[in-house]
Amino acid sequence: MHEATAQRLREMIQEGELAPGQHINERELCEAFDISKTPLREALKILTLEGHVTHRQHMGFRVAPIDLDELASIFEVLHGLEEMTGRLLAERIDDATLARLMEQHQRMAGYHRDGKRLAYYRANQEIHVQLVAATGNPVLASMYATLMAKVYRARGVANADVLRWQESSEEHEAIMQALRERDAGRLAAILRFHSEHTAAEVMKILRGPLVKRSGAKA
Repeated sequence: MHEATAQRLREMIQEGELAPGQHINERELCEAFDISKTPLREALKILTLEGHVTHRQHMGFRVAPIDLDELASIFEVLHGLEEMTGRLLAERIDDATLARLMEQHQRMAGYHRDGKRLAYYRANQEIHVQLVAATGNPVLASMYATLMAKVYRARGVANADVLRWQESSEEHEAIMQALRERDAGRLAAILRFHSEHTAAEVMKILRGPLVKRSGAKA
């Protein structure tokens, strides 16, 4: 039960339902999840070890703040990985994988048309993971997964912005067009631009009262 509870809390944190710095009300969560305090505490210990939650004696648990300096550094590396993905992918992707990615893209586009923002965001993340996996480079995939695990929560913030949501959808359409044409240079450039654009929006939105930078309020 505590593992399932940890996953539910992890998703709430990553998708912004529990905000950075927010105090975690254990009584409310026990009532919402219909569980006792024991599995909740075990789940919170897991999230503390993962860095999603902080704990101080007599003060309880809080959602971990986002370190903007670290986040900016991670984004810089991700931009390069996205660009590398584009160059490798255009050369290596096979027709079957391309067809699957196109199906995923169309499904994501449908979420956008229907206003299903959370479903769109999840599909968006999955497409990026699949693009990297399709390069056939396990080292690249491992590096990308590790870094994305650190910024997933932050990137979710940009999904709350209506303008960025529309821009993201348009950029993904351009990505798929370049992929269909197997244009390595264009695909690499679009993926890097998409990453940089998303990062800029995330960093702008995150400069709020609940986000800490190097231990102090931003």
